[in-house]
Amino acid sequence: MGTNTDDSTVAATRMFAGSVAAFLDAKMGANLLGIYLLGSLAHGGFNRRYSDIDMALVTESGIDEAMLDTIKAEAAALSLELVTKLSIFWSNRQFTIGRFPPLDRVDYLDHAVALIERERVNPLRPTLQDIRAYLGGAPFANWSASATHFACLDTLGSNERKSYLRALLYPARFIYSWMTGGMASNDDAVAFLNEQRVPGLDVNLVAAALQCRHDARDPDDLFSARAALPRQVAACARLVGLQ
Repeated sequence: MGTNTDDSTVAATRMFAGSVAAFLDAKMGANLLGIYLLGSLAHGGFNRRYSDIDMALVTESGIDEAMLDTIKAEAAALSLELVTKLSIFWSNRQFTIGRFPPLDRVDYLDHAVALIERERVNPLRPTLQDIRAYLGGAPFANWSASATHFACLDTLGSNERKSYLRALLYPARFIYSWMTGGMASNDDAVAFLNEQRVPGLDVNLVAAALQCRHDARDPDDLFSARAALPRQVAACARLVGLQ
């Protein structure tokens, strides 16, 4: 199964991220401890259509909403296309404030690629119990609500294709992280899922969604499978004891 990670696309995206990092370096000075790539730009599988650009900022004392707005404005000036993909994670030296959920902290610890680093500061590694408590909360509830939403649709709007594909792929990411406490690429997560034999889970549907992502095409041909989404949620819930 091939991946859609065109070298020129990845290079252009990394250049964009590097430009954002250089702006922040000049803007924040000594308050900035490090800027890192997370997600698919760090651990592989970046897709020009469906991937986010995950960037982590570790600072001495944190940042505020005004700074976040400034970052987005600078990013928009660099690329109106890529700014829509930009997702900022941030915290202070102690990792006590900001937006840096447990699973993204694991991604930072295991896969972060430094764009600028004055000092490497690491949080305590979330335990498997921490990861499961997090996944069983808002992430699972949001996926369940998304599955119900899509299952009830008659047509798939052009602005919902990305979120629909993510709903189809989520069982792999969810089960991988629930079982291992780690983060992985979509490819590795689906490969892991293939080994689990989860009762009631349509693994072929997840694999078809992964191939759609690789091809960077519309998931319209998978829309007929939307009724299976609540069953996918139920299968995952039974596996991990959320039912």
